[in-house]
Amino acid sequence: MASRKTTRIIALANALSARRVLHLRDAAAFLGVSEMTVRRDVADNPDLFGYLGGHIVPAADIEADVPYDLALAADSHATAKREACIHAARHIRPDDTIFIDCGTTLEYLVDVIPENYSITAVCYSLNVADRLTRKPNARIVMLGGVYYPSSASFSGNSGLETLDHLGINVAFVSAAGVDPARGATCVHFHEVPVKQKVISLARENYLVVDRSKIGKLKPAFFAPLTAFRAVITEDGEASLSALEALAG
Repeated sequence: MASRKTTRIIALANALSARRVLHLRDAAAFLGVSEMTVRRDVADNPDLFGYLGGHIVPAADIEADVPYDLALAADSHATAKREACIHAARHIRPDDTIFIDCGTTLEYLVDVIPENYSITAVCYSLNVADRLTRKPNARIVMLGGVYYPSSASFSGNSGLETLDHLGINVAFVSAAGVDPARGATCVHFHEVPVKQKVISLARENYLVVDRSKIGKLKPAFFAPLTAFRAVITEDGEASLSALEALAG
């Protein structure tokens, strides 16, 4: 009969095989043990697990020197991301259908949606979907397609076709770079078709970023800033002049 520790190791390995990354607190809750116990399990099994920025990742990702992008970004500017999402959540109304973009910023938006709001949430990333499953009044629409581990997201024709059948009230879009003149950009080209399709369909579009993204330009352009009703940072809704000042 397997020991409790062996059972935990197998369960953790299976969870990482499916999701590729787990926050320490989520792993502890999943296994029903303390965070310290999970830390010890990870430390005792360096051939299976690695610890990166508060997240558990497969050891192979560390050893190959290509650590999981989402884990690297998850703890970066976490407080600012959460504050930006608190401002953004004011645009959510009961019974809305909302779109939540991929990445590590907008997962905080899920946390601040009022528990009593009955909403339909459209997403295409595993980290956002995982948080949505904890919202008792949220109906989740997960867009399909090819899975991209770099952002734990899906993209492809099937997801784009699903969007054609949805009425989206509010879209919350993320970006890795926001330039006042050149617009919103991201790192991964596979995200562009989803972002652009949503922007074209939603009644209201908001770009939600922390200030560290202002003035940066990434390789994949997806929209001019005029496509959004507002750019929302940890300071609230930012005017174009404010963005130019931050970029300067």
